[in-house]
Amino acid sequence: MDINASGGLHSGLSQQHIDELESYATSEAFSERERVALEYAERITMSDQDVDEAFFEVVQREFGTPAAVVELTAIVAFENFRSKFNHALLVDSNGFCVLPRQEG
Repeated sequence: MDINASGGLHSGLSQQHIDELESYATSEAFSERERVALEYAERITMSDQDVDEAFFEVVQREFGTPAAVVELTAIVAFENFRSKFNHALLVDSNGFCVLPRQEG
């Protein structure tokens, strides 16, 4: 999250997006397209969730083309890979972006 938040801020992402990421589903900072992408990423990432046919149809409608859905899926998969890779090798945050401290 650290380097991606920093890169996002440099590319025009607002601090509000970062601050409200955990509440993306109800935050007014996110567009419907962003909410769908974030829910898709969450469903791919979380072991207790799944991308069922009904939600996949929502993703397809929102992103319009098979190529766009594949690109989104690849980005989510790459970020999951990178997260697992860094965790396994004990790679910690470099402090590129100050993020709110997580509870628990």
